[in-house]
Amino acid sequence: MAGFELFRGDVLDAYPTWPAPATIISDGAYGVRGFHGDTVGSVALPHWYRPHIQSWSAAAGPASTLWFWSTEIGWASVHPVLAEHGWDYVQLIVWDKGLGHIAGNVNGRTIRQFPVVTEVCAFYQRTFSVTGPDGPMPVKQWIRHEWARSGLALRRANEACGVKNAATRKYLTRDWLWYWPPGEMTERLAAYANAHGRPSGWPYYSLDGERPVTAQEWDALRYRWRHAHGVTNVWSRRPLHDEERLKGTLRRAAPRVHNPTAASSAHLNQKPLEFMARLIAAVTEPGDVVWEPFGGLCSASVAAVALGRRAFAAEIDQGFADLAEQRLLGSAQAGVTLGTGVTLGTEQPPGNAFRLVSQLHSRRLRPRRLAARWPAAARARASSPRCPAAARPPRAPGGAGTRSARSCCAARPRPTGRGRRGPRDRAAAGRPCAQPFRTSRPAVTGKASQC
Repeated sequence: MAGFELFRGDVLDAYPTWPAPATIISDGAYGVRGFHGDTVGSVALPHWYRPHIQSWSAAAGPASTLWFWSTEIGWASVHPVLAEHGWDYVQLIVWDKGLGHIAGNVNGRTIRQFPVVTEVCAFYQRTFSVTGPDGPMPVKQWIRHEWARSGLALRRANEACGVKNAATRKYLTRDWLWYWPPGEMTERLAAYANAHGRPSGWPYYSLDGERPVTAQEWDALRYRWRHAHGVTNVWSRRPLHDEERLKGTLRRAAPRVHNPTAASSAHLNQKPLEFMARLIAAVTEPGDVVWEPFGGLCSASVAAVALGRRAFAAEIDQGFADLAEQRLLGSAQAGVTLGTGVTLGTEQPPGNAFRLVSQLHSRRLRPRRLAARWPAAARARASSPRCPAAARPPRAPGGAGTRSARSCCAARPRPTGRGRRGPRDRAAAGRPCAQPFRTSRPAVTGKASQC
């Protein structure tokens, strides 16, 4: 059931009261003085994040994930702390904001570098190891070790899984191209090893040393993943300047903001709801717990509530917390509208909500933003109805003749060079077309239409 809890204060005091997260979306200090409490430079970021990472690691389960927003140097500075506390790097998402982000006023000779138009979001999973009779070991090593401990030949793993060679080629390989075995195959390996392996080693493939693992238990150890087809790790979108951007609070949102106006942003680091919804839908199911420790305007929690997740956010700045609470209440009651015009709400079935998120860049749901760039003539042609004379006339015996009314009117003008206007172009321009032509199917002879 969707819902949210907004803690007003230091999030370190809230962690012990929150349930275990399915995913954590961190959008905290960048080292750029982006809010009151942000560091100056990336050197202090590891110290700033360390107590939070310790709390995340203590509360996270084997299938918990982490999305870590930052700058390139900010993420690189914090990565060793994450790895130290049991977070395995998966991939890096790059937000390309486009040339409009530099506003055309960057002097390359002054900054002496390429203008930066990106932010990054690093994806992490929990480090997972299995403890067996021979001690803890990574999953890849443990899967092969348990089979070898049973005394069975490797080829018999294919028989256990009911495949030709996929078990030895994917699940038991020592190569870098190794696949995590799904729960069904792991259960088959365990059943076969316990039925045909050495009795002295029972139980094989056991997590607790008492019984073999089941498919459901094994699948619960890995984070869920829903990949939207066509979405890569580079996300191109302009910075928020539309109605989604909150403005006009007249507060100093950050130390580097001195004279805020009605057009000033309420928060300098507001993320698009579209991105947050995509992250959440990829790794969670409806009803899962989503943490947003550094709420700000709580964009991740707003998207989580709209998608039917349980959001737990914290914000120490009371001004930001007031704005965040308004957004969360609105999301819970009426859903949210993303930058592409897609509306997500708690009344939507989970499958439909994910389908909408996965199609954020599809042509069916993308607004026609390019219409304004079309030439006026092209817009007129695209919106005007066809000529009434273009209705299909009755068939007549074939042969040579003049171009039919349908052939003349239905064809739209094609781009042609100077002096190369063809019969269709002249007809569309309002002049009759009487050029004879021969067709292989019945044609209509007679006077061409005036469009």
